Amino acid sequence: MSILTVKNLSHGFGDRAIFDDVSFRLLQGEHIGLIGANGEGKSSFMNIITGKLEPDAGKITWSKHARVGYLDQHADLKQGMSVRDVLRTAFQYLFDMETEMNDLFGKMGDADPEELEQLLEETGRLQDALTNNDFYTIDAKVEEIANGLGLDDIGLDRDVHDLSGGQRTKVLLAKLLLEKPDILLLDEPTNYLDVEHIEWLKNYLQEYEHAFILVSHDIPFLNSVVNLIYHMENQELTRYPGDYEEFQRVYEMKKQQVEAAYKKQQKEIANLKDFVARNKANAATSRMAMSRQKKLDKMDVIELDAEKPKPSFRFKQARTSGKYLFETKDLVIGYGEPLSRPLNLEMERGQKIALSGANGIGKTTLLRSILGEIKPVSGTVELGEHLHIGYFEQELKNESNHTCIEEIWQEFPHFTQQEVRSALAKCGLTRKHIESKVQVLSGGEKAKVRLCKLINKETNLLVLDEPTNHLDVDAKAELKRALQDFKGSVLLISHEPEFYEGIVTDVWNCEDWTTKVF
Repeated sequence: MSILTVKNLSHGFGDRAIFDDVSFRLLQGEHIGLIGANGEGKSSFMNIITGKLEPDAGKITWSKHARVGYLDQHADLKQGMSVRDVLRTAFQYLFDMETEMNDLFGKMGDADPEELEQLLEETGRLQDALTNNDFYTIDAKVEEIANGLGLDDIGLDRDVHDLSGGQRTKVLLAKLLLEKPDILLLDEPTNYLDVEHIEWLKNYLQEYEHAFILVSHDIPFLNSVVNLIYHMENQELTRYPGDYEEFQRVYEMKKQQVEAAYKKQQKEIANLKDFVARNKANAATSRMAMSRQKKLDKMDVIELDAEKPKPSFRFKQARTSGKYLFETKDLVIGYGEPLSRPLNLEMERGQKIALSGANGIGKTTLLRSILGEIKPVSGTVELGEHLHIGYFEQELKNESNHTCIEEIWQEFPHFTQQEVRSALAKCGLTRKHIESKVQVLSGGEKAKVRLCKLINKETNLLVLDEPTNHLDVDAKAELKRALQDFKGSVLLISHEPEFYEGIVTDVWNCEDWTTKVF
């Protein structure tokens, strides 16, 4: 049974086409991985099918009564609501049903026998619906999902307004899973999740009885939960049965077949053109030349897809720093409330360190305390000599209204326009991306603009807070290579051990320092 049907979808931003006559069908129980490079339109597709974005052309049809759940990382969480309050809103339709039933009970005292019979019948129906939907075990369900995603570590009675970006994502994901819709739409759900909670989500999705569409650049995770791949490339959407590894095999085979057919056809075209050129003026062979020309005119010429620009990152090296990059003395981090015990840490030149540990224990707070962006609760931080720091923040507070060119020019006013364009192209952005406003770019494209600023600044210490969030497979691999080649020092937060293994010299587990109980 088809839950969602998309027909002849076309969409773009200005003169930049995203989809051209795309069709798609989602069947009950399908576990789909929606993949493609940054900027190919994955998030736009999700926004279109959920009605957040109006397509230029095409028709989107959901089956009647289909309950759709969408992980929207920008959803509004109101101040004053606890984590538990937000999770319980997943069952709002059941609470509304209970209210309706109680209202009917209130009317029974004044009802005549005929009305009373109707009221009893309706309340009985509502009571059955509540029981069948496990209304009386809601709190147990909330506790189960909250525990699986680590929300019990945050505290279910904590005000959602005080949560970090990663904690917000966990709350929204937990609420979505509690709703248990007929179709889950998940756009990069593993961003901000810890390793153990990614594992829990993997097991949950493997057993999920309904359909889902998953956008993720975490290939091991994607590969473990999907049974169907839809690949978005060159304004098209192509279906591949099987997991990601099977997609890769078939995709490469098809690509090689098209390239072989292209070469063969180009050779034939060259021979035909040569024959026509040599024989069209000769009376004896002009008929044959004309015949060859007609064949050329009717030929359906194979065109190879334009190669997408692949990112090439190379961090510019500043002068050598002093031996010690920073030293902390009895440093206690936090925002009023301590998040750590007193820390006595030091980092030496040449070290590349990954900070690991659960979300919400203060990894970002530690970085910002070391950089002097926030004051510690107590203790001191002393920075070393000759430091040239490049900082990649996890979350940017303000959305830029500049074009990509203006954004880089503002940072490097001495660059020529050609140098700005070249710098952005090296980060894997096309001409149309480069001329677009930053705010219309995908998450991965925005990250590449920020990386462009970082690699063009001379540094000897890179401080990177979740730099791989939103990056596609090629960009992630290239960033890893660039960090391995970087001769300076690195202080890195990442929830992907497979990314930082091979880069770092040390791993600091922040759970050893936290004041939180695990």
